[in-house]
Amino acid sequence: MIIEDNVVWKVGELAELTGITVRTLRYYDQIGLLSPSYYSDSGYRLYDDRDLSRLQQILSLKDVGLSLEEIKGILSDTNYDPAEVVSLQIDRLKENIRIQQKLLKELQNVSGLMQTKEPLTVGNFTELFGMMKKSHEKFFSGRKNNMENHLDRLDDFLIKNQSQGRKNHD
Repeated sequence: MIIEDNVVWKVGELAELTGITVRTLRYYDQIGLLSPSYYSDSGYRLYDDRDLSRLQQILSLKDVGLSLEEIKGILSDTNYDPAEVVSLQIDRLKENIRIQQKLLKELQNVSGLMQTKEPLTVGNFTELFGMMKKSHEKFFSGRKNNMENHLDRLDDFLIKNQSQGRKNHD
């Protein structure tokens, strides 16, 4: 992945660019997860486009629920394919969008009822509260199921890479 040729960022600049704290970037360096490609003469950490790409991969893997130790192992595997992780993120995001669209539709229905300025009955409120509760239950159970599906896919991905790694080492 090429961002711009010959561009380097100091740790503070990379933090500002990505929204990650300087402290987090220093910690990633300390644990060997994301070390800068260069150091200035005065000792500043300098990150390049490859480092930025690696940070995106770290954040993607973190987003699908992996620990930093698991991420470190995956990124060190020669069979790692970042496109599969991006695919997992896309699927997760699509599911979240579907859930949010459903919630939006329900809220628009509530708004429409309120705009008619007709008196709402206890039954109307009960129905609205039931819809809101159902939406929240679906949201959280959907997120749980969605996360379980993503973790299953990630597990398949990891198993596939481990078996390929063994074949390459044999």
